[in-house]
Amino acid sequence: MLRYLYGDELCQFPRLASSMFRDRAYQFRTRLNWEVTVHPDGSERDEYDEINPLYVIWENLDGCHGGSMRFLPTTGRTMVNDHFRNLTDGVEIRSPFIWECTRFCLSVDASPRVSAALMLGGMELGLSAHLSHAVGVFDVRMVRVYRRLGWGPIILGTDGEGREAISVGLWAFEPDIRPRLLARAAVSDEVSRFWHDRALGGAQVQALHKSA
Repeated sequence: MLRYLYGDELCQFPRLASSMFRDRAYQFRTRLNWEVTVHPDGSERDEYDEINPLYVIWENLDGCHGGSMRFLPTTGRTMVNDHFRNLTDGVEIRSPFIWECTRFCLSVDASPRVSAALMLGGMELGLSAHLSHAVGVFDVRMVRVYRRLGWGPIILGTDGEGREAISVGLWAFEPDIRPRLLARAAVSDEVSRFWHDRALGGAQVQALHKSA
């Protein structure tokens, strides 16, 4: 199932949270060889995890992490503005209608539907909060994932070549893409809305948007 959890809610799901941060360490440090900090407990966490982001997480039947990504409003601190402005010609991306998505991570045994479910969760979040776009930095290896799901970004800038290339892009929150993601994730409209509304329904979504 999909869970939408703020950082200060992760303590309510210790198994889910600890397995997410361990999976992040394996994906970003061990497999992709990114320069990220792995803590003594085997977890990967950074400074943006400390400012109460919103996580969209696929929870497996055993309560462990299957996949996740992290959202922050661009009106506050973000990775793209703090570290990747070389990809946007020095222009900061700041808008109450644009949120940053980072740390897209899958567990080693995640099924193909998990990546689609995560993208669906991002779409549900964006549409409910009346956002226009998500912004994110990604490497060339993710391009095939976005193409397969049918929800690709508008590329704003790229640095590097071949497998070392990284780009920053904008994903538009468009309702007509949602049915495609539902089908790819093998999730019904009713179930997806239930997962979202259970965590972020009604007044909480409006308050979330106003605080961005």
